[in-house]
Amino acid sequence: MNQSTAMTQQESEVMIRELSKVFDVVRLLDEETLETGNIKDVTDAEGFPCKCYSFWKKGDNCKNCTSRDAFRKKNEQLKLEYLDSNIYQVISKYVEIDGKPYVMELINQMNADAVMDEDGRNELIKQLSGYNRELYTDALTGIYNRRYYEERIRNSNMSAGVAMIDLDDFKIYNDTFGHDAGDLALTTVVGIIKDNVRRTDMLIRMGGDEFLLVMPDIGEQAFADKLNQIQGKIHSSKVPGYSQLRLSVSIGGVLSGSGSTVEKAIRKADQFMYQAKTCKNMVVTEHDEQLKEQQESANNNGSKAYKYRILVVDDSEMNREILSEILNEEYDIIEADSGDTCIDMLRKYETGISLVLLDIVMPGMDGFGVLNYMNHHHYLEDIPVIMISSEDSTETVRRAYEMGVSDYINRPFDAGVVHRRVYNTIKLYAKQRRLIALITNQVYEKEKNNRMMVGILSQIVEFRNGESGSHVLNINIFTGMLLESLVQHTDKYDLSWSERLLITTASALHDIGKIGIDDKILNKPGRLTDEEFKIMQNHTIIGASILENMGSYQDEELMKVAYQICRWHHERYDGKGYPDGLKGDEIPISAQVVSLADVYDALVSERVYKKAYSHEKAIEMITNGECGCFNPILLECLLDIQDRIKRKMKTGIPEDNPFKKREKKAELKEFENVKEDFMDVVSKNMEKEYSNFENDEFVDFSRGGGKTQILSEMRRKYLE
Repeated sequence: MNQSTAMTQQESEVMIRELSKVFDVVRLLDEETLETGNIKDVTDAEGFPCKCYSFWKKGDNCKNCTSRDAFRKKNEQLKLEYLDSNIYQVISKYVEIDGKPYVMELINQMNADAVMDEDGRNELIKQLSGYNRELYTDALTGIYNRRYYEERIRNSNMSAGVAMIDLDDFKIYNDTFGHDAGDLALTTVVGIIKDNVRRTDMLIRMGGDEFLLVMPDIGEQAFADKLNQIQGKIHSSKVPGYSQLRLSVSIGGVLSGSGSTVEKAIRKADQFMYQAKTCKNMVVTEHDEQLKEQQESANNNGSKAYKYRILVVDDSEMNREILSEILNEEYDIIEADSGDTCIDMLRKYETGISLVLLDIVMPGMDGFGVLNYMNHHHYLEDIPVIMISSEDSTETVRRAYEMGVSDYINRPFDAGVVHRRVYNTIKLYAKQRRLIALITNQVYEKEKNNRMMVGILSQIVEFRNGESGSHVLNINIFTGMLLESLVQHTDKYDLSWSERLLITTASALHDIGKIGIDDKILNKPGRLTDEEFKIMQNHTIIGASILENMGSYQDEELMKVAYQICRWHHERYDGKGYPDGLKGDEIPISAQVVSLADVYDALVSERVYKKAYSHEKAIEMITNGECGCFNPILLECLLDIQDRIKRKMKTGIPEDNPFKKREKKAELKEFENVKEDFMDVVSKNMEKEYSNFENDEFVDFSRGGGKTQILSEMRRKYLE
């Protein structure tokens, strides 16, 4: 290199061209570039000036910049820098080109193995002023760690977009699927973020599931767009090997000015991130109007999907107003001035309420009375309660916790305490519900083949019986809804979640015994003779016999429940049913529930022997005792959920829909093929068996003198 510092523009161009053959990077830096970092006439993909320090993956000017020293001292400086496991030699030489001062910066990657042994290289790396990979790299994700933030970024003054990114439900992933799934979720998220940011941007793992993203010199709109792009791509991605996981992140972002430290910006970004976590899978930035617009939209169209709903129960109007003022910006507040009103609200909204703030001392039913009701009707399994009271004696607080409250807030209210405890409680229960959903999905995945076979078998029975293809599905849905209402009405039957799931699944097999009934009787369009009617009744015994002789499967809980349903779903609460004449709670509750669901669906569905009744007419006939005698508690449940049942009916596809018809035709053809193989084996065994069954006495209601022929036929059919 020419030792003279003065040269012409042409000489400098020739020199740079020749030096570029030797060095990896050769660049001229003027005084402005050395001060601001902006390389003149060079921009990134988004049009922002490239920074001279970007090569070193830094967010601000290098503290040990030898080029600035060389410019100030008008001499040559030399240093070694360590980056991404590589050692670089940096030569900075002061030059003047056509009388204007510059620094010519030459950067070359060194082969450390060739110039020193391993011990010497490791010692050199420890002393280098650049990044130390071992100290500053997160072992799992390969990005920067918390130490890097504390030592290199925290107190930096820079113009940058600063975002806090939190992986939603990370603990649930670990607890449900194991730490391997959690690690894969983290690395998947990191990979997506790195693929969608610039080389100069810095991604730092701040904690288990929290990340800091620093994007130097980015505009407000570009910053918001980039965060939304990252959020969208993460949500649409899948974790390899864990198809059940649906990733989402909550992101809060702010723009940090050159006069502000990254630490200050993080505090604001963290607040926005927690605001985003209120509804999950969302981006909230300092200047966007997304949150406000969604709140206004939710209020205008009546939808409460965005805001969690909180029920404030206090006989003091002032206390209700104070709590509403504290919480109404982020939550949908409804109020109750007494325990009785609270119960009415719970019945109306059910799990649409995310949290109850409950006073203890109230006239009439007090807070403990409300808790008794919520415990008795299983509301506390889904709706958390925070007690609010000035009564803070040890005995009162202990009693409240023993009855199931999640937290306790004393009056007078501290707005910060109220807000944080409400948020934490709602977040905890939301995670619990998502955990249940994940576990449920796992159970459903494992039981998929079983349900498929149950479904095929039950559809074969429907096909032979000429019933609607949706009958089994309807029975399944109505059974689940009745069971849900039943556990809220009474603890008499003490049905766990898993037991309710078994009953719902087994309900599909309620008429499996009809595969052993002759087609001529099963599909006879007219009235059955007394002899035919007795044969038809035997389908309950045939079905139970099939399940009882399932060999190694007969001790499984599903088989036991299915046996109860098959044999006794035509028993009546007054003892006038068949085949065994059981009375009251001698009939297993599983069979009682399926019986009611079966009757309702038979009424509202069209059959060859009758038109479909309306929902209202079906409810009226059942409650009036026209369709047999049912458990009074189940009738109360039916009345309570009748509106929900009606909504379920309206969401179905009409039977005359052409798409439905084509689907049905293909479905029946497929079932016909399966039926031929299945029936060939089963029917031969059943034919002899059912002919030997003993016919029990049964009252033939189809002979009622004052009823119409259609009603008589209908009764005959659903009593079968």
